Amino acid sequence: MQHILVVDDDDDITALLTQYLARFGYATHAARDAQTLRERMAAQTMDLVVLDIMLPGTDGITLARELRERSAVPIIMLTARANPYDCVLGLEMGADDYMSKPFEPRELVARIQNVLRRAAARPLAVPSAPDDVVRFDGWALHGVERHLVSPAGVTVPLTNAEYRLLCTFLRMPRRVCSRDQLMEHARGRTMDSFERSIDLLVSRLRHKLSDDPRSPSFIRTVRGVGYLFHTQTVQGLAGRA
Repeated sequence: MQHILVVDDDDDITALLTQYLARFGYATHAARDAQTLRERMAAQTMDLVVLDIMLPGTDGITLARELRERSAVPIIMLTARANPYDCVLGLEMGADDYMSKPFEPRELVARIQNVLRRAAARPLAVPSAPDDVVRFDGWALHGVERHLVSPAGVTVPLTNAEYRLLCTFLRMPRRVCSRDQLMEHARGRTMDSFERSIDLLVSRLRHKLSDDPRSPSFIRTVRGVGYLFHTQTVQGLAGRA
């Protein structure tokens, strides 16, 4: 039986989801704030966390970052705020999916099933070992520090989401990728109504790569389809998923 933790300060929502998810064979636990979440996580290994953003005290965004620093548990965020910037912020903190309120419980179950399935099949992120460095066209991506070093030797820090997106591009160089494909590979989720968030991440990554959006060298827009990462060589990904 898989264990799911629902974190929401609305008792009606936690009661509804606890009963509803049980019908699908999930053991469901409830928490209404940061302290209870930590207690539940310490007492039981969770397979997935459904996390509301608007919580008393420590908010869900901060808790998502805390969870991601300590574990790889999948996270689905719930919020009444549904715009691309909130979606990007949730992804930055490590969320695997993002769902706005009000929602249909059956849709949440479908998303839980999809996230759990993808989490089980998800390849290891690259790079991972301390000496792992991926090199491409004079740039170096350092995995542990999660930063880039430019051809001129300038260190460029990356956010978690920018790092994951760049890793995804480097695994699929010179291939046209749709926005949905990029998000699914980078975060194990589909975009749904938040398709715009991948465009925001691409724009930020272009800036980090000093890539002119009017005439990009690396991340090229394929109108009506998605993006293509153009690089001549990628070294350091041999044997990796």
